[in-house]
Amino acid sequence: MAEFKLRVQIEGNLEKTITVDRDEFTMGRAPECNLHLPSSAISRCHARFTKAGEGVWKIEDLGSKNGTRLNDNLVIAPVKVKHGDIVQIGHVCLTLLFNEPVSSQPVVTVKIHPQVSAQKSPIAPITQGMTILRNVTELQQQWIQVDNQGDDNTNKEKAIARLKDLVDIAKCLNYAESIEAIFSQVQRVVFRELSSIDRLALLIDVSGLGKLELLNAATRNASKQQNLAPDGSWISRSICQRVFADKVAIQTADAQMDKRFEDEFSIIANDIRSAMAVPLWDENKVVGVLYADANLSFSHWTKGGEEDLSFFSTLANLVASSVQRWLLARKLRSEEKIRHRLERYHSPAVVQQMMVEGALEVGRLMPAEGEISILFADIVGFTALSERLSPAQIAELLNAFFEEMLQEVFAVGGTLDKFIGDCIMAFFGAPEVQPDHAERAVTAAQGMLARLERLNANQALREPLQLRIAINSGKAVVGDVGSSQRVDYTVLGATINLASRMEGVCPPGECVISEATYQLLKEPQGFEVMGEFRFKGIDRPVQVYQTKRH
Repeated sequence: MAEFKLRVQIEGNLEKTITVDRDEFTMGRAPECNLHLPSSAISRCHARFTKAGEGVWKIEDLGSKNGTRLNDNLVIAPVKVKHGDIVQIGHVCLTLLFNEPVSSQPVVTVKIHPQVSAQKSPIAPITQGMTILRNVTELQQQWIQVDNQGDDNTNKEKAIARLKDLVDIAKCLNYAESIEAIFSQVQRVVFRELSSIDRLALLIDVSGLGKLELLNAATRNASKQQNLAPDGSWISRSICQRVFADKVAIQTADAQMDKRFEDEFSIIANDIRSAMAVPLWDENKVVGVLYADANLSFSHWTKGGEEDLSFFSTLANLVASSVQRWLLARKLRSEEKIRHRLERYHSPAVVQQMMVEGALEVGRLMPAEGEISILFADIVGFTALSERLSPAQIAELLNAFFEEMLQEVFAVGGTLDKFIGDCIMAFFGAPEVQPDHAERAVTAAQGMLARLERLNANQALREPLQLRIAINSGKAVVGDVGSSQRVDYTVLGATINLASRMEGVCPPGECVISEATYQLLKEPQGFEVMGEFRFKGIDRPVQVYQTKRH
């Protein structure tokens, strides 16, 4: 079976080698063609290569609208092709290169050059060894390689200059607090010491999940900075992932010529040829990739390639420590922000447990169903109180009241849902699972009533206050709910609605509980039957219990 290789050029100088094992190879606009060329100037089934014998190939036009040309002559009938022939299909040019593989079967390499004239299409053999792939451990030991060829003094001076640069950048990186400051230092050194590099990028695994994100990029020519696509489409993700996953440094003179990358679409689609990438390796963890590219020939790129790759890798090692510190500081700031938000709802002990156990997902407590007890505590006669006091006095009174009442909620591991005007909405049993959530809710209610009684007796508040408290138990959905701009940790469900309705039948200075809560109490002697009630939105009568009067 013949081996047929296609060097596919999609845009400008874009190329790719495709290997097929067939004696017939069709080209056209139709997806089922062996070479799919989606262009209106090309017919669905435009042309075909056919093996006519040992080492003999022919090109045939398949009745295309615009015709097929071989060396500028229209193909009327099947015609034999040879090394160096140029085939034109619409605006696409194909240069045929025949090599002799080990199998003795002919290898046909086809270069496709859109919008390039046939006369100017280059013919170049496939060069071996275009990619340097090195283990980073070895490069770490090398630091700076001095070429012994040529002028020793020149090379030594170059090595010393680079070493000074590394020392200087190490000092600067120690004080860099932002990722922008880190990249600025790297950019300055890279563009001065590595003249072959045109574009530079810093990719970081910010999430810690193995997903590289482009955080900074720059070009040597500042006027072309706006041409850098913010999505990083000009970067070879294939090369970066290989570097990141395998802890290897890669320098390639033509990635499209390297079989290790020949099936990677990003290398073709983004016109990636010469590239260099090294891992940001801090101890045993790779935190990102430093990536650079240039549109240079093999000879330019590989001259002193080992030395440049070693210097680039050493620089990345220094950057890795700074990036790791930046990631740690970023994580601490994020955790502090999360902790601050959570402490509005939970007791400090619960917050600490949640942080230690890693109960947060992307900074949120994801909604989940659970068994809880919900408590509503409302100030009696607050409307009349608001009429007598100024807004500032009301705010002062509520702040003092809420501060005192929440101590009772947090003391038993409860969670504040929200303040609704003068009402406290709290729940028990989440996010930490609490089998005795009903007991905790009742304990909190009794503590709130007793504390308020003491506050009134000591005239600690601007006005004497009374509470109505209602508690219900059952299933509810608990978690962060909201939009990307605002998120609230809350509870949802019929259990919450019933507790809210029950508060309306509670006598001043008392606590009422539902039948569900009453059944969960180990010692319900402190409550007596109040009666059955029907509430709006509830299609059944509800047995309500209230605190026993003494």
